[in-house]
Amino acid sequence: MALRLLFALVPVLLSTMLFFSAEGRAESIYRWVDEEGVLHLSSEKPPKGVTAERITVRSKPSRPASAGGSASAQQVAGRRDVLGNLQLRECVIALEGLDRLTSGTQATDAGELSRLQQTADRNCSNDPAQRRMQEEMAEKLRVANSARCVEAREELASMLAAGSKSDDEQVRVQQDFVAQHCTPPVR
Repeated sequence: MALRLLFALVPVLLSTMLFFSAEGRAESIYRWVDEEGVLHLSSEKPPKGVTAERITVRSKPSRPASAGGSASAQQVAGRRDVLGNLQLRECVIALEGLDRLTSGTQATDAGELSRLQQTADRNCSNDPAQRRMQEEMAEKLRVANSARCVEAREELASMLAAGSKSDDEQVRVQQDFVAQHCTPPVR
């Protein structure tokens, strides 16, 4: 009797599992830094013994999972987009760090330079046009992190604080400056 009940429930359980596996599926991307300080981003799990951050990306509901469990073209494209955005972010941050550290305004650590160079090599594009865009974004990030922009954001905050005597035109000019020069291209 129990066996008959179990066989009767199997189709119900399987269809329920297929329904829920298709709804709001989550994709995982793994991020880790190796022993040489190089950042890795991958849709595949890192090697055994490596501690990695698992980034879960919710995808839109898709068709039910196939028996083979392979990803759909839409899921693969979504995963590529997420990885591309993460690589762009890491590239820009590494390029900005390299520029800042080699500008001569602060003490430079050879290990940090090596780590940033490896991160840039792994994540930045070899295509000249794409690389130029990445370098421009790194320059914008450097300006956004500069002391001048920190002061500009603080000044804007004080202008917007309750009880401030700043007129609307001063606030608008300060907001325009911050928006144009002090907004990081990546977060």
